[in-house]
Amino acid sequence: MSAEPLRRVNVAPMIARVLAGVLLGMALGLGELAFLGVAAPMSLVPALRPAAARGLARLTALERARLSRWFGHDTTRRDGGYAFLAARAALGLLGGYACAASLFLSGLLLFGGGWDLLWGTPETVPVNLPGVKIVTSSGVLGLTSGVTLLGVIVLMILAIAALERRLADHFLGPGSQELMRRRIAELTATRSGIVRAVDDERRRIERDLHDGVQQRGVALAMLLGRARHNSDHDRTAELVAQAYAESRQLLDELRSVAWRIYPTALDELGLRAALAGVAERAGVPVTVHYGLTGRPASEIETALYFVAREAITNAVKHAGAHDILVVLSEEERTVSVAISDDGAGGADPSGGGLSGLARRVLALDGAFTVDSAPGGPTRIAATLPKAPPCG
Repeated sequence: MSAEPLRRVNVAPMIARVLAGVLLGMALGLGELAFLGVAAPMSLVPALRPAAARGLARLTALERARLSRWFGHDTTRRDGGYAFLAARAALGLLGGYACAASLFLSGLLLFGGGWDLLWGTPETVPVNLPGVKIVTSSGVLGLTSGVTLLGVIVLMILAIAALERRLADHFLGPGSQELMRRRIAELTATRSGIVRAVDDERRRIERDLHDGVQQRGVALAMLLGRARHNSDHDRTAELVAQAYAESRQLLDELRSVAWRIYPTALDELGLRAALAGVAERAGVPVTVHYGLTGRPASEIETALYFVAREAITNAVKHAGAHDILVVLSEEERTVSVAISDDGAGGADPSGGGLSGLARRVLALDGAFTVDSAPGGPTRIAATLPKAPPCG
């Protein structure tokens, strides 16, 4: 119950603060218009361009301070240039003049209406509306018009403030609240995306277990059952030998599934060794250029590994590639992996495997691209921050 009265009390100071910002913007608009008139010819003279640039920077800094102080709107550090000042000057002059003129007119109406009611001799004024006829006094009409105009002025002030913020966001970069809103939307999307990726991965594991491991387990049980109930010694030995071969294949299937889920070499030996294992299992020549100076964070290293492994698997299985190149590189704050192949191309970024990789990378504030024209070649790349996001 206490929050609602606080909001009501703070409305008037907020409106007054925004109005002061709008009127100050009108004054700054006059200065900006004058500056633009001088800076335009100055920019044509090379020797005077630095002075014009300094003036532009100072006026932009004043605009940023006004937006922050009176509108509570911070912008990122970006240069809006002369286009920002021109648009800002036009909006400031028009908006400020409209507010000032409306305030003056509202004050006249309120003063005149109050004077007529208290000390004057109000005149009868008929007001004809569609279907309604009202007879009132000039004093009441003046007060009513003044109050109504004040309401219009409040809406006008809020509209101008919103336009000021939109203009600043367009030229100077989004404000802190807009950045926070975008960040929340991004985190919400990536969170739901990673949940879908985990569900897809679980389905893939279930299919691998059902189609591979489970089938070999059933075959092994059947062989052992037949050997157990067979009285022919030679036939029993043959069935046991088949069961032994089936058990070896079952162990290979289990190792393959476990490796596809998460390779222990990645934790124990690092990304270079894990990718070397992927290259050995690929069945086609895979060249790995490892350009990282140290081990990335665990989440980043895992994402790089799965991007490379999935891209190699797709190139061999679906594109019929005969040569694959994996390049890992790093910059000051990011690490990247790029996988190129000479296959048939036409990889679909919305497919299950690639879309899951994209969701994994985006969840870590990374960028994921797929360039795969029909006929090839294909290039899949991911760029990730060296440190994972905090949340």
